[in-house]
Amino acid sequence: MRKRLFGCVWALACACAAPVLAHHSPAAFDRTKEVTLVGTVKEFRWQNPHTWIEVNVPDAKGKVVLWGVELTSPTYLIRAGWKSNTIKPGDKVTVVVNPVRTGEPAGIFRKLILADGRELTERPARLGTPASK
Repeated sequence: MRKRLFGCVWALACACAAPVLAHHSPAAFDRTKEVTLVGTVKEFRWQNPHTWIEVNVPDAKGKVVLWGVELTSPTYLIRAGWKSNTIKPGDKVTVVVNPVRTGEPAGIFRKLILADGRELTERPARLGTPASK
């Protein structure tokens, strides 16, 4: 009976841990490189577990390329001063990302510069700095 109970507890523990283990690794992103994207927001998805921005970015030849940018969760973005309507489709933005290693037009978010010059990151402003006021 004890072995059966232990087996059930062990199976339940493994089942609960599976979603944690399924979370992806940041190894897909090249943290040694930064790419600056200047373009127009196509979509801003305010969702868990990660927020996403899709940005139409003209390449060197003028062809528009759709870039996917992964951010952290809305909870962290709220703490950093974001709102679900901070950016909207049609907004002109500059986004700095660490690109994916495969060369596809995708990356992980570093910072966003709005058309009015405001700069947003995923981290709250440090107390005592001009950005915290």
